[in-house]
Amino acid sequence: MTSTGQAAEVIRWCRQLARFSEDPNAITRTFLSKPMRDVHTALATWMAKIGMSVRIDAAGNLRGVCPARTAQTPASVAPRFYIGSHLDTVPNAGAFDGVLGTVLAIALVERLGARRFAFAIEVVGFSEEEGVRFGAPFLGSRALAGTFDSTLLERTDERGRSVREAIRHFGLDPGRIADAEAPAGALGYLEFHIEQGPVLENLNLPLAVVDVISGQSRAELTFDGVAGHAGTTPMHMRKDALQGAAAWIAEVERLALATPGLVATVGKISVEPGAGNVVPGRATASIDVRHADDQIRTRAAERIVKAGEEIALQRGLKMTWEPRLEQASTAMDDSMVAMLERALEQTGAQRYRMSSGAGHDAMVLAAKMPAGMVFLRCEGGISHHPSENVRDGDVAAALDAGVAFLDELERAHHA
Repeated sequence: MTSTGQAAEVIRWCRQLARFSEDPNAITRTFLSKPMRDVHTALATWMAKIGMSVRIDAAGNLRGVCPARTAQTPASVAPRFYIGSHLDTVPNAGAFDGVLGTVLAIALVERLGARRFAFAIEVVGFSEEEGVRFGAPFLGSRALAGTFDSTLLERTDERGRSVREAIRHFGLDPGRIADAEAPAGALGYLEFHIEQGPVLENLNLPLAVVDVISGQSRAELTFDGVAGHAGTTPMHMRKDALQGAAAWIAEVERLALATPGLVATVGKISVEPGAGNVVPGRATASIDVRHADDQIRTRAAERIVKAGEEIALQRGLKMTWEPRLEQASTAMDDSMVAMLERALEQTGAQRYRMSSGAGHDAMVLAAKMPAGMVFLRCEGGISHHPSENVRDGDVAAALDAGVAFLDELERAHHA
């Protein structure tokens, strides 16, 4: 099959898997839901058909192994190289975020046919990356990296079911999560993923090599004022929590625009008591601050919180904040970045490096083994939305680059 023909099959697979959803009217697939089992069944059948040994680990990750050349390298000592991405989605998602990377990895093994390397290739479809069901991201990749905190097992979803119970309900043993850890000495991890932004499309480039994944600071700020009657409380006597939050949100945008490379997002706000004829007494807002440079990010986050405090003081409000996440930026492995650049060049694609503003499983695996990422252009820069889309030619270029990279890795392994 030609690269273009195989790329069309990859896209067909992604759209077919999108039908496995918890919502009949949208694509929503969370950690160890029934649709996840359907995805496992479909992909495991394909993996077995092309000669891979398949299993589901205790964290719910789908794992398929293409063995090394056993005549030269006994299976018990052959090093392993991992390729994968996640299989879960955000609510009302598109068909390619995460899933494309997993499907593309299987297609890459299929492309190899009977060819084998001095190392085994393991494809991993991670059970959880988005953090939707339990409010904690990267449950799948943390298990593979050996950084799964056992306290995560006690987190509960909106129905009160814990991670531990969800794993058991799926037919797995939460007591064996440690067994999911990749053995020492892994050659590395590669993740193909849609860019989820407009940069590549604006540059008219099909692919890019990721050099760093931006760090994140997330928090929740609460402005407390005094609720009052909308008709009888004079404007100059109000302690309106929502007005304070609104002034702070405008300041967040101003600060972010003044700092190159910084993004700061207030994506959620709740108001109490939440009635149209009541002056808001409380407003709670989320803040998400990201930058590739951790010092710039942390300083910006501090300024944003301080701005909230100053606005609250000026308006007679009380502001409190609660940190939610501090994730350091993660550099991809230098040697893998260089090999991926050469692989792109061999396919005729232009070399281009970029940082990732979104978090990915690769940032978790980077603590365990050398990690690298390749971005694919997504149409309109749209992601986390039903209109998410990719081009056949870009997927074909990614498959060609994957083969070129494995050839490069084989040469480096023998050097």
